[in-house]
Amino acid sequence: HSSLNCDDLLSNAAEKKSIEEVLAGAELAPAQCLWTTEASRSVQLRMDELCPEQPITVHQMFTNSVQKYGKLTALASKRGNKWEKVTFSEYYHLSRMAAKGFLKLGLEQFHSVAILGFNSAEWFIAAVGTVFAGGIMAGIYTTNSPDACLYVAKDSRANVIVVENQKQLDKILQVKDKLPHLKAIVQYSGSLKEKLPNFYSWEEFMGLGLEVSDQELDEVISSQKANQCCVLIYTSGTTGSPKGVMLSHDNITWTAHHASRAGDMQPAEIRQESLVSYLPLSHIAAQIYDLWTGIQWGEQVSFAQPDALKGSLVDTLREVTPTAHMGVPRVWEKIMEKIKEGISRCGYMKRKLVTWAMSVSLEANQRLTKYVIYSLVLQKLRAELGISNCVKFFSGAAPIGNETLQFFLGLNIRLYEAYGMSESSGPHFMSGPKVYRFSSCGKVVPGCRYKLVNVDADGIGEVCFWGRNVFMGFLNLEDKTKEALDEDGWLRSGDLGKVDEDGFLYITGRIKELIITAGGENVAPLSIEDAVKQELPIISNAMLIGDKRKFLSMLLTLKCTINPETTEPTDILSLEAVEFCQRLGSQSTKVSGIIGGKDKIVYQSIEEGIARVNSKATSNAQRIQKWTILGKDFSIVGGELGPTMKLRRPVVLAVSLLKILLLFWPIIL
Repeated sequence: HSSLNCDDLLSNAAEKKSIEEVLAGAELAPAQCLWTTEASRSVQLRMDELCPEQPITVHQMFTNSVQKYGKLTALASKRGNKWEKVTFSEYYHLSRMAAKGFLKLGLEQFHSVAILGFNSAEWFIAAVGTVFAGGIMAGIYTTNSPDACLYVAKDSRANVIVVENQKQLDKILQVKDKLPHLKAIVQYSGSLKEKLPNFYSWEEFMGLGLEVSDQELDEVISSQKANQCCVLIYTSGTTGSPKGVMLSHDNITWTAHHASRAGDMQPAEIRQESLVSYLPLSHIAAQIYDLWTGIQWGEQVSFAQPDALKGSLVDTLREVTPTAHMGVPRVWEKIMEKIKEGISRCGYMKRKLVTWAMSVSLEANQRLTKYVIYSLVLQKLRAELGISNCVKFFSGAAPIGNETLQFFLGLNIRLYEAYGMSESSGPHFMSGPKVYRFSSCGKVVPGCRYKLVNVDADGIGEVCFWGRNVFMGFLNLEDKTKEALDEDGWLRSGDLGKVDEDGFLYITGRIKELIITAGGENVAPLSIEDAVKQELPIISNAMLIGDKRKFLSMLLTLKCTINPETTEPTDILSLEAVEFCQRLGSQSTKVSGIIGGKDKIVYQSIEEGIARVNSKATSNAQRIQKWTILGKDFSIVGGELGPTMKLRRPVVLAVSLLKILLLFWPIIL
């Protein structure tokens, strides 16, 4: 045994020496600092004995993958009734053609190509092509207004904007005269309504590359260094203007390699992973998971239809039967609601059987015991959802409620939570089949570090990050960058958390969201909101308010159906909400029939549910004293939810302020 320790010591010494060697051998651009706010500047890499790997560029990552996975399917797109497939070799060559097209259009080094559209093969090819051509890839949310599109395109000095269709093109046409760096627009889907100057269809754009030589492109590629910027992720701007998070080649390539392995994503030589791409690629979660990790490990990525979140996602899942699936909490909640509706429509015997199977599964998962009898029942249900081949289910981008986690355990599905931020290139903590604990975000990604600062008596402190995944800085925002990084270069998350004795992280809330009552007591809203939703299945969203006020109040919305065309919440209660009412003896089927105290039975039930939550409160200051039901559920369209369906508290507060003022008018006076 002692000889093993000797070997360990020797290998550690070799590793320590190898970092100097790796750094000497790595072709990095000169850099004096861990951060910068200029797109053309380079940064020092956070390399140490925990993460001594050779830094590589996106192009090097792709050529490595082409050598290993060249003949495998990389991208699958459904045109009509047929799936069109592209291999890794073809994907690489198409990305080179796109890069040449961008060079022909005059893309300058460290200027951006902004991409505005739903996930597609063209989105991926444009993104990779931008990086190959020495540009910086910047995604724009499809839900953005013309002004919000203008902000990103102007801030990133976009030379080219790639749009999906006429709807997105119209936004750019409204603002293009305010974009001094813009040279061309490319549309990748649908036919061009009219031929405008410097405006190209996808086919025309890809043809432009024929005029640029391989040698010219290769010179651009070989000049790239791993510590230079290649991607901009714009934070969704829940508070203030969006910030451009600059990510380097090393941020992307190191994270795609290491964070995904922490989640047990398999390299294609072991088993090719298959996934469906549908979440916004302008967000770091989908971009690192679908696009960059897909290249790193040779995964097959199939693209959902643009109306995926309006209901077609399940159809795509049934066809593709992916091996791994990622959702944001709101997506998992919607799937849960859909399953519950399906179960309630079953006949009596089938409903009893499924409910029994789910309760046994939940208990078995909580006890970590084996199960057989009921798994056949659940397997059928999973097949109907298109997840019969799925072995890994991830949730990220926002905190997920315990009710949702428990519901899926009842289907024998563990939701593996990932936790991180745009500024950490996505995940810094990962859960997976080998690293799992209920309601935890897992453990720190191997090769990364964390620390908790300003820890209180309960062991809760601000989570801070260190690693090769930590961003270069915010574009053109020096003060914000200095706020985000401490004097030693650690990234402050702004999140509060605690870590158990085995290294599992539990997020308890955000510092900015902490409510400090007039009495000076700190209240973290998340756990209270989650408890209310668990007590009252009719509640869709719950938002606690009470900052600088004498007591806590809560805004509630009811579960309702969604207009499939506009994705707006309707006035009609969801099936689950109607059943909740029926169990109480209420006949209500509409939100408008309940609010304003119209339905005394439902109001009484909500009052009782909140009383149950209050009975578990640790202090009087943590109790909900007043509550009101809003007339409409929160949505992306309404502006209360961000593009990844994260609650935008400041927006909700502003929108609901009048209602709050009316509610508390006597107290304010």
